[in-house]
Amino acid sequence: MRGAVEVAFQFGSNVGDKVDNVARAARLLEAAGIARDLRLSTLYRTPPWGGVPQDWFVNACAVGMTALPPRDLLRRVKAVEVALGRVETVRWGPRVIDIDILYRGEDSVDTPELTLPHRDVLNRGFVLVPLAELVPERIIRGVRIADAAARADVAGIVRLSGES
Repeated sequence: MRGAVEVAFQFGSNVGDKVDNVARAARLLEAAGIARDLRLSTLYRTPPWGGVPQDWFVNACAVGMTALPPRDLLRRVKAVEVALGRVETVRWGPRVIDIDILYRGEDSVDTPELTLPHRDVLNRGFVLVPLAELVPERIIRGVRIADAAARADVAGIVRLSGES
């Protein structure tokens, strides 16, 4: 992958077979040529976020390499979500799969469609805990991921051992 940079994704699912949805999303990112050499974190059971009453989530992160520019990366990630059955409903509502791009190399992007690094990457325990497994020394906005994870609200975040 010429011109490739490190990329990180966050996966979330709380509809259907949550564990399988996350695993399929990671596989599709590689199969579709969006990222390569993906390393997937442990899966976590997490409480819903955003105030909409709904079932618990399975969350994980993955880190790999991509050569896609930011807008193409977003477009293709959204296509994977649709291929897995994602239907846009209420903001922060239930979903078969949600894939967030957490960062792409050292890119700084701030558009209505895409913000890199992700605007809430340092504020969400369900992102920081799995991301810290993969890239604890990564610095985002001057903060080490391991340090942000140590300070994060981790209430209700439970490491999974295979159940869905």
